[in-house]
Amino acid sequence: MQENIIIAAPKTHLTWQQQLSMAIRDPQALCERLGLGSDWLAGAQLGHKLFEVCVPEAYLNRIAYADINDPLLRQVMPLGEEALTPHGYVVDPLEEAEHRPAKGLIHKYANRVLLIASPSCAINCRYCFRRHFPYSDNSPSRAQWQEALDYIRSDTSIHEAILSGGDPLAASDRQLAWLVEQLESIPHLKRLRIHTRLPVVIPDRVDDVLLAWLGKTRLQTVMVLHINHANEIDQPVVDACARLKHAGVTLLNQSVLLKGVNDCVPTLAALSERLFEAGILPYYLHVFDPVQGAAHFDVPDEAAQALVKQLLDHLPGFLMPRLVREIPGKASKTPL
Repeated sequence: MQENIIIAAPKTHLTWQQQLSMAIRDPQALCERLGLGSDWLAGAQLGHKLFEVCVPEAYLNRIAYADINDPLLRQVMPLGEEALTPHGYVVDPLEEAEHRPAKGLIHKYANRVLLIASPSCAINCRYCFRRHFPYSDNSPSRAQWQEALDYIRSDTSIHEAILSGGDPLAASDRQLAWLVEQLESIPHLKRLRIHTRLPVVIPDRVDDVLLAWLGKTRLQTVMVLHINHANEIDQPVVDACARLKHAGVTLLNQSVLLKGVNDCVPTLAALSERLFEAGILPYYLHVFDPVQGAAHFDVPDEAAQALVKQLLDHLPGFLMPRLVREIPGKASKTPL
């Protein structure tokens, strides 16, 4: 008989909370830390005023020094272009304000609802479609969660609860365990889905406390990670994914197609291969949501479709992410 092996989280001198508290939150510090010239500072400061920079050390260590075109740096570096307001780029590109029946709850699609489990993130991605989201109006206390939980209880067609944010894993394990316990008590819920970037940004977030409540829920648990480039997956990320899989969590990935980050066939192919090596299945490749402040990341639909067509020549079907766009008012993601 094969012996069960418990995969323990590695011990570090800093907790994930301490690592998060020490993240770089100043554009000048970011430029100095990465050896960027003063030419970039004014633009970084302007972008920071619109959406503050936040980059933890564990992620910084994967960014090439003194390379402004590094694909990981481009995702977190504030730029002056963020002040531009081209037509069609808006603060709520998915019109989520129209689908909030209770505080902290978004119900856009049949059979599933999304809960804003935390207003915070471990990293501020410059292309984030919720960079203007009114988190102060959607951060319920335990008492205020009851309205959202009652809403879910009253609709027996809802089978899946999705924890999102911000980043849901930025919340304390005590709060998350309580929320999942409440969801478990709703008989018609079958699945728990967690959309998070924290195991990628700070792999130490996948600690024994997190695994304890994740591993004991009756709900089928899916974690959708958010990885846009193969360079984001270092050994600590691989180890964190192994611990999650050992706890019975299904791992998927969704990426955003970003100009200057991953908008070429070799980069997308390498990402899918690296994801699978880490035990993560490619899921979605999103075309860019037209959020105000991030137009410089946009890749036209025609170019995106051409990339995916070429990608088919390089990958087996099970490593092909689905190219989709989220269109407000549609019943689901729209394949392109």
